[in-house]
Amino acid sequence: MSRFRAALRALAPLAPLTLLIPLVACGAAEEGATGDGAARPTSGAAGAGFPYTVTNCGVTTTYREPPRRAVAMNQHATEVLLALGLGDRMAGTAYLDDAVLPAYRPAYDKIKVLAKEYPSKELLLGANPDFVYGGYSSAFDKSQGRDRETLGKSGINTRLSVEYCTQGPVRFEQLKTEITEVARTFGVPDRGARLIEDEQRRIDAVAARVKDKPRPNVFVYDSGETAAFTSGGNGIGNEIVSLAGGTNAFADLKDTFGDVSWEKVIERKPDTVLIYDYGGTGVEAKKQRLLNDPALAQVPAIRDRRFVVLPLSSAVLGVRVADAVESLAGQLHPDAP
Repeated sequence: MSRFRAALRALAPLAPLTLLIPLVACGAAEEGATGDGAARPTSGAAGAGFPYTVTNCGVTTTYREPPRRAVAMNQHATEVLLALGLGDRMAGTAYLDDAVLPAYRPAYDKIKVLAKEYPSKELLLGANPDFVYGGYSSAFDKSQGRDRETLGKSGINTRLSVEYCTQGPVRFEQLKTEITEVARTFGVPDRGARLIEDEQRRIDAVAARVKDKPRPNVFVYDSGETAAFTSGGNGIGNEIVSLAGGTNAFADLKDTFGDVSWEKVIERKPDTVLIYDYGGTGVEAKKQRLLNDPALAQVPAIRDRRFVVLPLSSAVLGVRVADAVESLAGQLHPDAP
């Protein structure tokens, strides 16, 4: 079972990427937020925009000042902070799915990596964080003592990506919410606004290029042997396929990700297979699993060997959404101007 598959179940050739340039960080501010009923000592003035109260995935927190010792528990959470120029506010990071974007690597290399996957509660607390940011719900695993309520009782504020608490499909609006609220939390709203503007501009440019192109039926293959673990209609992955000029074969699956039978894949007759690249099973191995299955031989995408690829880190709600749309559109519609 893949790392990503396991993480989600705790809840119930690649085109070049156009890199986002991280925003210049200002000096780290002292943090004195109060959240989940807990308070932390402070040593600085609040500054403009504070106190700031936000409700995130059912948890309401009032920040008196910006966080100064943040820990990001997943790659896309880390990259959101780095894209906002907040590397100097980070006390730790964890759980990469693949390589950090080259533009962020110098800042990332200065941050302590707490664990290859999720840190234990002891390791997490040992970093003395005042803010923990999870990209997946599994970052706040109650059985490991890392749930948001327990951390709050220790005086640690938390945030979960809105991809995992949005009722219904996740769209670009949720990305705007995520970036805006994180930027406000850290007292850098202008950086968030510029980042959103750049993402929107690039996505609009792709939409203009592919608007008159036929929309291929795309089967997303994350992993799976006895069943296919695929992208459903509720996650940002579905939106990426749509914005890039395709149609997700399993858009009617009312979940971010889920298992579907291979019989269903055959019935849907996808034109293209989108492979998510990450972890120990490489793209070629995934291709061969599909090509070597006699039952799939007449599926148009597999029969005609129409495969496209995205790194997993581009298919989640983070600062790579525009990268993913640009890359996938270039692969689905190579003749688009």
